[in-house]
Amino acid sequence: MSSASGGLAIEATGLVKRYGKTMALDGVDLAARPGAILALLGPNGAGKTTVVRILATLLRPDGGTARVGGFDVAKDPDKVRDLIGLTGQYTAVDEDLTGYENLVLIARLLDHSRAGARSHASELLDRFELTETARRPVKTYSGGMRRRLDLAAGLIGRPRVLFLDEPTTGLDPRSRGVVWRLIRGLAEEGTSVLLTTQYLDEADRLADDAVVIDHGRVVASGAPAELKATVGGQTLEVRPSLPDDLVAATIEAILAEECGTVPRRGGADGLVSAPLAGGMSGTAAVAAVARRLDAAAIPVSELGVRLASLDEAFLALTGPVSERVQ
Repeated sequence: MSSASGGLAIEATGLVKRYGKTMALDGVDLAARPGAILALLGPNGAGKTTVVRILATLLRPDGGTARVGGFDVAKDPDKVRDLIGLTGQYTAVDEDLTGYENLVLIARLLDHSRAGARSHASELLDRFELTETARRPVKTYSGGMRRRLDLAAGLIGRPRVLFLDEPTTGLDPRSRGVVWRLIRGLAEEGTSVLLTTQYLDEADRLADDAVVIDHGRVVASGAPAELKATVGGQTLEVRPSLPDDLVAATIEAILAEECGTVPRRGGADGLVSAPLAGGMSGTAAVAAVARRLDAAAIPVSELGVRLASLDEAFLALTGPVSERVQ
């Protein structure tokens, strides 16, 4: 990142956006370090896409300031556009063209020479593992292939800052894993990434930092581990080998006594979990519960202690669903 960035790839202070009487953003602050992945998290309608549109110069804020690469998005939009790439929630390429033709077309629109456009397109198709399908129409691509082509298209201009608005929506686990690897590789090469996602495991795997917004306001920020720490404590989980209501009720009674908290059931597989009371040793709790289960002749397929997940932190921070504007 150039010296104009002042040490930050993205910096927003007090962003405000109104739609009529509805406040979509109400003083949002965020900062992204160069070469880092910042996850922007929040429920549907919390304002995530509005933030991305403002940072990408597609929407003007009604208040506050935002800088990308050191340039103000309102005062120097052309300079910001020279620095950024954007991949939205939906495929933005032409389905009737081939993957190769799409990338060459975008490169030419960005003033690459004919030879340069062809070379860069071939380079990106190889990098995103699309060489074998490069000459096929995009309408024949799978969902994962289209998302990879979208990512490649976003890199045609060699952006320093890349905005990814829910890039893996609708993808199967294997395709998501491929996209995750590509995103992490971009950050390792120095590209700053702002990622919005509905998948909390995605943010946990990829993000260096995260900002959680709800009702247009920032409710928490920090590394994923710091957000999970806000929930605090450990949870003991027991998964019986042969789940039924009587077995689950017995396990609940054991956990209530040994963990000192109220247990809960977690689905058809019979999982029962309970937070550990403050100061309780996880090792001691597991040992005590194991003895009780053995005495009750209850075989289990899983018994252990885990830290809070990012999903639990997210739910604790954002609270109940209500009317929101995206």
